[in-house]
Amino acid sequence: MRIQFVTICTGAALLSACGEQTDTSPDSITRAPGESQSVVAEQTSVTGARPASFAQCVACHRVEPGKNGIGPSLAGVYGAKAGHVGDYAYSSALRESGLIWDAATLDRYLENPRKVVPNTKMTYSGMRSAEDRARIVAYLQTL
Repeated sequence: MRIQFVTICTGAALLSACGEQTDTSPDSITRAPGESQSVVAEQTSVTGARPASFAQCVACHRVEPGKNGIGPSLAGVYGAKAGHVGDYAYSSALRESGLIWDAATLDRYLENPRKVVPNTKMTYSGMRSAEDRARIVAYLQTL
């Protein structure tokens, strides 16, 4: 029963991440299952304005250090080695990839995660818009 619930929640989070978001007010930002509006508002105020396209990332990731969601926290990701969050269970493919999350690598990964790291656990299919990817990479540099 627990596995079915997690699967349903994960599916709902992924479906909520599929659409583009243009309004970045705390009321309109896509929240992960169980995430309150106050958590989203806190994330936004702590890190500054985030791009609307980051709403897709929020379905699985948090931006506070030490707070993982379905995916690992993105705090400090820019410039870090792939698999750097010690308490997150990354796929062996990502941990062993040797990637460093710089602008070029993040851009390629956001465009097509499975092409960059085959067998990654990340189920996101990728972001086509180069402009949206650039905005997200710039935002990740501030975390």
